[in-house]
Amino acid sequence: MTALPPLREVIARHGLTASKALGQNFLFDEQLLDRIARVPGPLGGARVLEVGPGPGGLTRALLRAGAEVVAIERDARCLPALAELGSWAPGRLRVIEGDALAVDAEAEVGHGGHVVANLPYNVGTALLVGWLTAPRWPPWWRSLTLMFQKEVAERIVAAPGTDAYGRLAVLAQWRATARIAMTVHRSAFTPPPKVMSAVVHIVPTPAPDGVRIEVLERLTAAAFGQRRKMLRQSLKGVPGALDGASALDIDPTRRAETVSVGEWTALARQLDAGVLKHGSA
Repeated sequence: MTALPPLREVIARHGLTASKALGQNFLFDEQLLDRIARVPGPLGGARVLEVGPGPGGLTRALLRAGAEVVAIERDARCLPALAELGSWAPGRLRVIEGDALAVDAEAEVGHGGHVVANLPYNVGTALLVGWLTAPRWPPWWRSLTLMFQKEVAERIVAAPGTDAYGRLAVLAQWRATARIAMTVHRSAFTPPPKVMSAVVHIVPTPAPDGVRIEVLERLTAAAFGQRRKMLRQSLKGVPGALDGASALDIDPTRRAETVSVGEWTALARQLDAGVLKHGSA
């Protein structure tokens, strides 16, 4: 890998430019990319899914770390550069041309793999929600190391009572731990985005017993969809929710952003267990 030509040279040779339509922003700083690749821990021999590798900056770092990489790229312009990179790490890089939202990641990577990606801004949140709401738990992935706009990263790790706390925080934290591993200045990208970025690291934990994601999503969609209203107003459209809140001593005059992840899961369990007559989702 030490003999690889500089990434800028590869991009220039292939005539690549970042596509705004695809949410692309290229990273060239090799030290920064190596730091990102170290976030999930040692990757020697590990299987890693990368979404949106572009010309392969982060891919290089993952290969340097010893990973076996499956990269999903929908921009055909980048495929020759990635193929060139694969020749420097024989047998450790497989590129799938397509939309990551339509690819069966588990089938491609296998159970126990990691996800490490500088996610395209336009599909990042949708991919994350899909990974977090898998019906089978523990999930196929061992960890998620994902670059987001800093504002989105803060929503993922937010604590109750903060402006950033909402549905995304509940989905990320009810059966996983999430932390911001590092922030990345906008100047590190080409072209520089208008916002700062951050790398979030998410690790699955045991799922709370008796809680279905469908019920939890229904509750949080109703409550955070009207987050400035009291629970007695925002949850009145969910049968049994207010009775359940009362049974759990959750004050109906509270607002959604003050309810902890543990309280949301307890309420979802209350409804799903059939304790309340109309509680099933």
